Amino acid sequence: MNKFLELLSSQTILADGAMGTMLHGRGIGFDKCFDELNLTNPASVADIHREYIEAGAQLVITNTFSANRFKLEKHGLEKSLTEINRAGVELAKRAVSASFKDVLVAGDIGPLGVRIAPYGRVQPDLARAAFAEQISALADAGADLIVIETMSDLYEIKEAIKAARETCTLPVVASVTFTRDDRTILGDDPAKVARTLAEAGADVIGVNCSGGPAQLLRILKAMKSAAPNKHFWVKPNAGWPEQVGGRIMYPADEEYFGEYALSFREAGANVVGGCCGTTPAHIASMRRALASAGAPAPLTVAPLPVEEEAMEGALPPSELAQKLAAGKFVISIEMDPPRGLSTHKLLAGASLLHDAGADVINVADSPMARMRMSAWAVCDVVQRQGVETTLHFPTRGRNLLRVQGDLLAAHALGIRNVFVVMGDPTSIGDYPEAMDNYDLVPSGLIKLIKQGFNVGVDHSGTSIGQPTNFFVGAALNLVPSDMATEFKNLTRKVKAGADYFLTQPIYRAEDGEGFLAKYELQHGALNRPVLVGILPLVSAKHANFLNHEVPGISIPEESIRRMEAAGEDAAKVGVELAVELIQKVKPWAQGVYIMPQFHRYDLVAEIVERVKA
Repeated sequence: MNKFLELLSSQTILADGAMGTMLHGRGIGFDKCFDELNLTNPASVADIHREYIEAGAQLVITNTFSANRFKLEKHGLEKSLTEINRAGVELAKRAVSASFKDVLVAGDIGPLGVRIAPYGRVQPDLARAAFAEQISALADAGADLIVIETMSDLYEIKEAIKAARETCTLPVVASVTFTRDDRTILGDDPAKVARTLAEAGADVIGVNCSGGPAQLLRILKAMKSAAPNKHFWVKPNAGWPEQVGGRIMYPADEEYFGEYALSFREAGANVVGGCCGTTPAHIASMRRALASAGAPAPLTVAPLPVEEEAMEGALPPSELAQKLAAGKFVISIEMDPPRGLSTHKLLAGASLLHDAGADVINVADSPMARMRMSAWAVCDVVQRQGVETTLHFPTRGRNLLRVQGDLLAAHALGIRNVFVVMGDPTSIGDYPEAMDNYDLVPSGLIKLIKQGFNVGVDHSGTSIGQPTNFFVGAALNLVPSDMATEFKNLTRKVKAGADYFLTQPIYRAEDGEGFLAKYELQHGALNRPVLVGILPLVSAKHANFLNHEVPGISIPEESIRRMEAAGEDAAKVGVELAVELIQKVKPWAQGVYIMPQFHRYDLVAEIVERVKA
């Protein structure tokens, strides 16, 4: 059996502390590539390893946290990947030999520094290959185990574990970092993280970085409860960092860490150590505490409350309104609110789409009558990240009191774009027995907003203090089963004051152009911006399902044949079809309204970038 696995069963192993903190303390700036120091300044790296060993560490981690192809490429060092990783192991082993001590060397693997699909552009197989080449170099150089640490994305860490299992036979530690709310950046709680890492095949489940010892003790207990038969690794930061006089300072001193070492062991930790802000003094204190059965138990520290941002004042007209008024081709993308409390994954997707060039994020309200977080609350959360939103505002299920109260709340939160729809009937959703009444049809709500709120009065004519400045969108079906009825509803919405229209998805550009031409013959030109619905196809099965089972959708046979012929590359063909369609609608539409399927935000980001280019 591997020595590391043997020791886990018999004692609590003491690992080292921060490498970056120590290098920075030697005058090396955070803008430098710390991993390159294995080649350019090996003495400093080896000295830090020796200091931790002398402080009592039984396990040291190589200086290779960022030595993967993506991060090294930023410094022009990708061709030195193998050399840097091998040197990292050799320096640690040299420090062990010089100390005449029996200390383990862990090959360190950090995040790739890029987002993994579906919340990023890097596909899983490419991520796995990047991890594999680094792990291979560390294993070949003689590391005793592999440590995958400071991960926040379960998609990414699963690929890293898989790469380790395919590349070497060494034990694998998989360690995740958490935010102040005890969740990962993508919203996963400790219990889910522990179960996921156990199922992925990690030998040891870890938590590192994050906040200080108090938070990680709380997280450790939750993870241990979810995976009671696994081994655990804990390496906390020395508290939350703060900048003082241009330096990064950490508040937790070595005595405080010493007190927590025993608490970690009692809570089920098999490996303990320190992360950012910790030094050999912290490790020495932990060694003394672990050797003393009389070490005092620490007090549980409550998490710091997160201060709410101050409410913003009145905002200028929306960016969407300004772009459409200027005649720009606009890209709007729909996102669904989460079914639970966490908005982390939604925010990651919104950030990806915004960076790709999306102009506005449309937040749906209880699509398919499924229970989800309130759409206007999600809009507020997204807009705090600097991404403009459009609020879907269904009339179904809202009486006049609630409609007007929700509009005031949305405006107070800085939401200026609203998309008025009827909403899905509750009979098809989670609560079919729920109330399904409404006081207003969409054209009535449009009129209430444009001819009431936007001039400063409510439905009864009573002043609301000052006018709102909502920019109001309405729904349009370009391929209706009853053309006359659709024309009638469209005319009613225009008269009520609709500013622009979002359409149901189409797959033939001529369908939309033909609809608008026929409308113009009977009622005159629409003279409102139209954002055409685009629903990207992701597989042949998906295309056939939409074509045969979803009312109102008709996909050309040629498109289906291309999807079927593509096989595993069908999603790429779906992107190509979407881009081709968008180019065809540009002559008569002023934008598109893209609806991602199966949370494939990475595919939509590619569509947006190609259209913008």
